[in-house]
Amino acid sequence: MSRAPFLVLVLALLCGALPARAAETAALERGTAITDPAALRELGGGKFRLDRMLLPERSADIPLANSALFALPSMMPVQQAIDGEFDRYIARHQASLPKETIGVGEGFDFQLFDRTLLYSPETRFVLAGIVNRIDRTYAAEASCGEIRLIYRLTRMNKAAGDQASPPRLPMTLNVVLKARGEGKAIACSEIAGRWLAAPLAGTDLIRHENIDRIETNLQIAHAPKSAVRDFRTDYLLKVFRYDRDARVFSEAPMENQIDRARLLADDGLKREFRAWLLDPVNLVAFDRGTVLIPEKFLANGAIAPTPVGFDPSDLEPEFGLVQGEGAVFSEADVVAALRKATEGGAKLQNIRSLAGFERRLNDVTCSGCHQTRGIGGFHFPGVDWMADKPSNATVVPASPHFFGDQIRRRDILESLRDGKEPDYSRGFASRPQLRGSTELAGTNYQDGWGAHCYVQGKPAASNDASFRDWTCAEGLTCQAAGKTSRIGMCFVKSR
Repeated sequence: MSRAPFLVLVLALLCGALPARAAETAALERGTAITDPAALRELGGGKFRLDRMLLPERSADIPLANSALFALPSMMPVQQAIDGEFDRYIARHQASLPKETIGVGEGFDFQLFDRTLLYSPETRFVLAGIVNRIDRTYAAEASCGEIRLIYRLTRMNKAAGDQASPPRLPMTLNVVLKARGEGKAIACSEIAGRWLAAPLAGTDLIRHENIDRIETNLQIAHAPKSAVRDFRTDYLLKVFRYDRDARVFSEAPMENQIDRARLLADDGLKREFRAWLLDPVNLVAFDRGTVLIPEKFLANGAIAPTPVGFDPSDLEPEFGLVQGEGAVFSEADVVAALRKATEGGAKLQNIRSLAGFERRLNDVTCSGCHQTRGIGGFHFPGVDWMADKPSNATVVPASPHFFGDQIRRRDILESLRDGKEPDYSRGFASRPQLRGSTELAGTNYQDGWGAHCYVQGKPAASNDASFRDWTCAEGLTCQAAGKTSRIGMCFVKSR
C-alpha cells in the first residue's frame, strides 16, 4: 500500500513502535481490514485483548483464560447455548447414523471437538484480525455498519514450556461492534475516510460500549475418510446479541439463516415466507444481496458441513425449499415473481432464472455462504502470529470469499467517504463483483485457475441467464465439477 509509512506512524502513536513489517498490507484488503501479524500482536496484547473488550473495568495485565472468561455472568449464557447445541448434535447423530460412533478422540467414527478445551484454564482467544464492515451500513445505518474483532481459540501449552508455539484450536469468536457508537457526532463519511487513509487510525473509534453481538464458529466434529464414508467436517455457527441492560450475551437468530426444517413443517409459515420473499421490493433486495429476512423465519444456530459438492444435496441449507413435494417455492412461483419484478421496472443483477434463485437462497445464509467453493470452515482464520513457524494453513489470513469481496467493500467505503450514494449490492458468493476494477482478472477469485465458472452449452439459448457470463480466462476452460450441475471450475485446457 502506498500509505505504508503513514500507517507505521499512526500505529507507533497508538501502540508504540513496531517492526517495519507491521506496515506491510496486502493490496486487496487495503483500507478494509488489518491482517498484519505484527500489528495484531500489539493490538491483541493491548486494548483489543478480548477480556479488555468484554470487561473494560478489569485492570489485570494477565490475559483472562477461558475458564474465567466463560464464568463471567455475561458469558455464561454463551456456554449454556453451545453445550445445548452439542447435546442436540450428538442426539441427531445417534438417531440418523446409529452405526457410526461419536465422541472425543480418534477411536470414534465422528470425532467431537473436546469442549473441555473451550472452557480450559490453559486456553484463551487471541486476536486474529480486524475487519471493517462499513459496507453493511444498509443493515445498520444509524451505526455506519460494523467493525469486527476476530479471535482464534488458542491453547497456551504451558506443559511444553513458555517457548513452545501455542497450537491453535478450530474455533473463532467474532466480536461485532457498531462502527459509530450511540450518540457520537462523527459522520459515516469520516469513519470511512479514516479507514481508507490508515486502517489503524480507524481502530481508535472501537470501544466496549459499541459491542452489538458475538458470533461463534466452531468445528464441532470431524469424520476421517473411511470404508463407509468420505471425509467430512461439521461447523457449528451461533450468534449472541448483547443485552446492555442485563449485561449478558443472549442467543439470537442468525441473519438470513433460513430455518429450513421449521418452514417445511409449517404450511402457514411456508405461505407467509413465500409471499414475503416474492414481493417485488423484497425480491429486488434478495437479488442484490441486501435482503434482511424477518427473524420469524430464521434459525438460532446452524451446522455447516463440508465438503459440499456442486450438485444439490441435503447438506445445503436451501435443499428442498424450491420445487418438489412440500417445497416452499415452485418454479411457477419464481418465474412469475421475476416477471412481475422486471415488468415493474426492476433491473435484476443476479437472479434471472430458477437456478439463480436457488443459488441465492443458499449463499444468503451463513452456512450456505461458508459452503461456497466447497469450504465449510472459517472465512477468516487470520495469520497465526503466535507460531514460530506458521503452516501453510495460517500464512494466508482469509478465504477466497473474503479477498474476492474486497473490491466491492472498498468501493462502498470510497462512496461513503466522498458523500456519494453507495451501491450496496453484491454478486453471488463465488463470483465477486468487479466494480470496474481489473485487480481480480486472471485470479482464482474471478476467471483464473480454480475460479468458479459455468459450462457453456450449444445452442447459446440453453445457457442459464443467471450464470452465462461466468467464463474463464484465455487458455483455461470451464470443467463441470458435478454430475448434474453445469457450475464448474476453470482449469487448463486438455490437449
